[in-house]
Amino acid sequence: MEMPVGQLYYRRMLRRCLIMLVLWVGQPAAAAAVPAYVLQLPDTVQTLLIAETDTATLHRYEVRNNMLQPADQRRMSIGQNGVDKRQTGDRRTPLGIYFVLEELDTSNLHEKYGPVAFPLDYPNAWDSINERTGYGIWIHGVTPGGGERPARDTDGCIALPNDQLLSLKPFLVPLQTPVIVTRRLQLADAEVLAAAGNGLAAALDEWVSSFREGDWSRYLALYADDFVYRGMDRDEWSAYRLHADGSRLLDDYTIADVLLLADPEDEDLYLSRFRQQVTEAGRSVVTTKRLYWRRSADGVFRVVAEDNG
Repeated sequence: MEMPVGQLYYRRMLRRCLIMLVLWVGQPAAAAAVPAYVLQLPDTVQTLLIAETDTATLHRYEVRNNMLQPADQRRMSIGQNGVDKRQTGDRRTPLGIYFVLEELDTSNLHEKYGPVAFPLDYPNAWDSINERTGYGIWIHGVTPGGGERPARDTDGCIALPNDQLLSLKPFLVPLQTPVIVTRRLQLADAEVLAAAGNGLAAALDEWVSSFREGDWSRYLALYADDFVYRGMDRDEWSAYRLHADGSRLLDDYTIADVLLLADPEDEDLYLSRFRQQVTEAGRSVVTTKRLYWRRSADGVFRVVAEDNG
C-alpha cells in the first residue's frame, strides 16, 4: 500500500533537513536558512531556478549529495517596465512559480531570441483567476554580438547572454524545472519551512484519501469559499463534480513526485504539484496535477485554484 504524503514527508525529513541546512554562499550567518519557497522537492527535480528581479540575477540551485545547494548565478534582463505582469503588452515580467514547458528551436525566429528559448507556463491557473493576461514569457538569449543588455530590456521575458543560456540549457528540463520569479531572494529558517511543509503535506494527504475513497463531503470541504474553476464558483463547481463523479468508483488512485513550494509574492499561498495515476475499470491514466492552497491565520489549508500540467 502506498505511503501517504505526510508519512513520506516525515520519512524524508532527515534527508530534507540537510537541504534546509544548506550554506548560503557569501552569507555564513545564514547557514541555517534556505530559500523561503522550498518545502519539498521530489527526486525528479534536480534543478531549481530563482529569478531575483531587483538585482537582475538568476540563481541556480541543484541537488548534490542529497542536498539542495546554490550552484551558480547569472546576470539577466527582465521586462522594460519591471515586474508584476498584469496584462498583454505591459512589458512586465510576471512574479510567481512557473515551469519550463519546452525547448524551442529559434533558428527561424528573430535573432534577438538567441540560440534557444524555453517558454514558461504563464499564465497559470492562479494568474488566470487574478485576471492576468498575456503570453509568450520565455527564457531566451540575445542578439549575437549585441553586448550586455540592460537589466530592464525585454517585453517581459527573462533574457540571458547566449553563452550563459547555453551553459544553463542542460538543466532546463521541460515540465519539471521550477522557475520562481521574485523581487528579492528571501531566506527562511529551516524549522519554519518544516512546519509549513508538515501542514501542507497533511492537507494533501486528506485531499488524496478523500478522493480515492469517494468521500465527497471531506473532499469538497478542502476547497475555499472563493475557489474558482474555469468560470465556475465553488457552489457551481461542487455541483458539477458531484454530478460528474459522485457515483464514480475508482480501482485505485495514487500520487508521486510531490513538489511543495511557497509562492514568492502571495503571502500564505502554496503550490503542490504531483503526478497522479487514476485507475478505473482496469484502465490507468497518468497526468500532472497542480493545487494552489491558501493557509488561513489558524494554519488551515484550503484549495483556491487547480489545474493540470
